[in-house]
Amino acid sequence: MTTRRLREMMMQLPGLNLPEPSDYVAWAQLVELTSIQPGEVAELIELGWISPKKTSADEYLFRLRDVYRIHKLMRLVNDLDMSFNSGSIVVDLLDRVEELEQEVEELKRLV
Repeated sequence: MTTRRLREMMMQLPGLNLPEPSDYVAWAQLVELTSIQPGEVAELIELGWISPKKTSADEYLFRLRDVYRIHKLMRLVNDLDMSFNSGSIVVDLLDRVEELEQEVEELKRLV
């Protein structure tokens, strides 16, 4: 699922009256978009795997990138019966591979 697709999904959520598209989602929206349990979100924050922003009302705001990464993590945890720790390492490695592939493509364009 791409960040663009997540934005489109967010704009269709009931009760979401944003004046403009946002790159952040609230805790409840994160849980709804990723099917993660609230306790698991807290665990990922404690692990330092995601770093949400805090609002002045002490509520968390998560980046769309976090939603995308959690979606990948939950697929690994549920489909391959991985622990959160193992799955988070795999997602981090997959992200790094994506970055390196993009760098290779950019270098190919320059040559």
